[in-house]
Amino acid sequence: MKRAGLVLVATALIGVGVGAAGSTAAPTPAALDASEARVASAVQVPAGNKVVAKFYAKGVQTYTCTTGAWKGLEPAATLADRLGRAVALHSRGPIWVSTVDGSAVEAAPVDGARNEVAGAVPELLLKAKSTRGAGTFAGVSYVQRLATKGGLAPAGACTAEGAQTSVPYEALYTFSAPAV
Repeated sequence: MKRAGLVLVATALIGVGVGAAGSTAAPTPAALDASEARVASAVQVPAGNKVVAKFYAKGVQTYTCTTGAWKGLEPAATLADRLGRAVALHSRGPIWVSTVDGSAVEAAPVDGARNEVAGAVPELLLKAKSTRGAGTFAGVSYVQRLATKGGLAPAGACTAEGAQTSVPYEALYTFSAPAV
């Protein structure tokens, strides 16, 4: 009973970033492992690195109307572990911050390292620019955004300069560090 309550609380926290849209079901171990065998070559982590953490993200991609077009502004997502516990936040930078130990990693997309996904934001490979803390994200060298669902900018032009809209998305994020 105690474990079920913990999963329900964590699942509710995950749903906070999405609002009423989308399911708040906790990820299963299968969901966290599902894309491992299907990672596109364009977003592969270079040899000499190993995965140190995998988290399932659920949140929104926020866009702003700029000169008649929707432009990406920022992500806002909660990351959950294999048990569905909220363990990190993802936001503009892009940056990921552990809510467990305060460690963080900021990364930037690797040029050309993207895999287009029908109906969803692309899968990406990002290289760490900086890390802080001695916890989960210490020493992270690469971040992968995989198994994406949703999050695409609205179709067509926009007319209200500065208007914003948020689109629900989900992804699997893997964090790699140099193999020792």
